[in-house]
Amino acid sequence: MVCSQVMTLTIDELQEKLKTWDGCELCKSANPVLGEGNPKADIMFIGEAPGQKEDELKRPFVGPAGQFLDELLASIGLRRGDVYISNVVKYRPPNNRDPTDEEKEQCMPWVKLEIAIIRPKVIVPLGRHALGHFFPKLGMTQAHGKPQKLTDGITVFPIYHPAAALHNGSLRQALEDDFQALKTFLDGKS
Repeated sequence: MVCSQVMTLTIDELQEKLKTWDGCELCKSANPVLGEGNPKADIMFIGEAPGQKEDELKRPFVGPAGQFLDELLASIGLRRGDVYISNVVKYRPPNNRDPTDEEKEQCMPWVKLEIAIIRPKVIVPLGRHALGHFFPKLGMTQAHGKPQKLTDGITVFPIYHPAAALHNGSLRQALEDDFQALKTFLDGKS
């Protein structure tokens, strides 16, 4: 797909194209889950891969981690409709295992297309799998809650994945603090 086609493509059209894509082995056992939200959002959240509930409903972040994400968004005065939410991998890995490097690489063109269409000013990678695409050598432990300049127009603001706090309660406060830091950062940009 050439660049001029990307600029005329809509998120709905991209969704339709993903339904027929078979470039990842996961598509044989799971439903495609493209991102959703405001197609003109300034903020784009990117997680790692759909879970069971996301696979069933074909929507990102609708299970327990998504409910927690909704709470975190509300805590800084945002709703899902204000932002765009997606995942690096577009299909659920079996048994919710971590996506492989190969699966992430196979699905990355879809993420790049979403970014090109949405044109966010801030990208929030949720967890290490999403962060690794933008800054492969940067670990989540040292990067979370701190803005990282990607280009002149895009800042990456890494935050722990909401599911991490559901599995490890000690991360909950860090996640809440990171969202407050994100709000402070966003308030400073407006």
